[in-house]
Amino acid sequence: MTTLLICNALCIATLDDTRRELRNASIYIEGHRIIAIAAAEELAHHAATADEVIDARGHLVTPGLVNTHHHMYQSLTRAIPQTQDAELFGWLRGLYPIWAGLTPDMVYTSTQVAMAELLMSGCTTSSDHLYIYPNGVRLDDSIAAAQAIGMRFVATRGSMSVGQSQGGLPPDAVVEREDAILRDSQRLIEHYHQSEHGAMVNIALAPCSPFSVSRDLMRVSAELARSYTGQGVRLHTHLAENDHDLAYSREKFGCTPTQYAQDLGWLGPDVWHAHCVKLDDEGISLFAASRTGVAHCPCSNMRLASGIAPVRRMLDAGVPVGLGVDGSASNDAAHMVNEARQALLLARVGRALQPPETRTAADGSRRTFFGCDLGPAEMTARNALELATRGGAEVLGRPDIGHLAVGMCADLALFDLRTLGFAGGAVHDPVGALLFCASPQAAYTIVQGRVVVQQGQLTTVDLGPLVERHNGMAVQLAGI
Repeated sequence: MTTLLICNALCIATLDDTRRELRNASIYIEGHRIIAIAAAEELAHHAATADEVIDARGHLVTPGLVNTHHHMYQSLTRAIPQTQDAELFGWLRGLYPIWAGLTPDMVYTSTQVAMAELLMSGCTTSSDHLYIYPNGVRLDDSIAAAQAIGMRFVATRGSMSVGQSQGGLPPDAVVEREDAILRDSQRLIEHYHQSEHGAMVNIALAPCSPFSVSRDLMRVSAELARSYTGQGVRLHTHLAENDHDLAYSREKFGCTPTQYAQDLGWLGPDVWHAHCVKLDDEGISLFAASRTGVAHCPCSNMRLASGIAPVRRMLDAGVPVGLGVDGSASNDAAHMVNEARQALLLARVGRALQPPETRTAADGSRRTFFGCDLGPAEMTARNALELATRGGAEVLGRPDIGHLAVGMCADLALFDLRTLGFAGGAVHDPVGALLFCASPQAAYTIVQGRVVVQQGQLTTVDLGPLVERHNGMAVQLAGI
């Protein structure tokens, strides 16, 4: 069992149950678990015997960030001109024919590129929603990529089964037979899914969206996941992403997206939905009562002009909310600190755009609140960091990650506060500066006690050849 001492950190933001922020402190790790967090002098004796020591002077230490929604293969189609100015449905129609050319090597390589970008921004755990399987592509390709690069991975077996000829959005050429989807889903769970403390691979079942799969596939997928009692096999899909999504549900199903999810058994503490931009008051109440999670994707929602998700109302109601960078082609970046910063800023803009609201105070009086009343308090820097850590861990059903405490997985990110982007900011508030100042790269990223980013460099994969190979594949895929 290897040991690691992270010593003399300027600040450790534990995000633990009491939200402690420790100055001049250290963390001692054995294997994949945190053994001690204390003042630097209390753990100094470990420096002589630890297998590895990281001098964290001048650094902020946070829990490893958690990404709850992604489509990693889309890193091959970032910033394609014909989709730069499209909304969701038009964007998808433009890209489906391109993605039909994906190969197993492309999925493996693009997954590593996406994960490298995440790891270098301090992200230690990521889900991925792979829902298109042409030319022999399998979810196994993504899992192999994650194992090689060293990222904790929630691999979701996505699917599309309703093509255009049946009233769905995707072309018939990229959908699958539902019996084949379910067989493969079962295979993946039984071969890869881990449920123990510190599990490095989880499998979730993830029919893509209400406009690309049938009611039967949604219902049976939920039954299949829940048949693995106590093993934590979760469910994931897109829901209520924009106005077109809302209109499709009303036209095809005669109900809101949340009502559709409820009817099919897709609410509960083992379910998380991506986006939920158009979640109404009833939807928020149903999500809160059932502890259904939300992957909030602010950059993608802005990129596709989908809208501003009501995150503060969700949080106040008790809905579990984490952050997702979403697909690399609907965000064009996979930087988790930047995603948290955008969540912080977008929530404040969203509050200012809210119409006046009349509420009853505790004394029974009625008062009109204007959208700007909460103002910047709609989302604080620490709220945003919590979404990116504890919130994401809860959404993914992982009580062993998301904050720093004895017994937790040793997933951490270290940011050098002595760099240019923090100048004049970190001296006042190291944690606040991480979110308010220019989004930095991590100096160190540690996953399961293993240093995978060291002094800003990835240790597990050679980035130069990886990027070169990826760019060649991107040109091949787009037919340039």
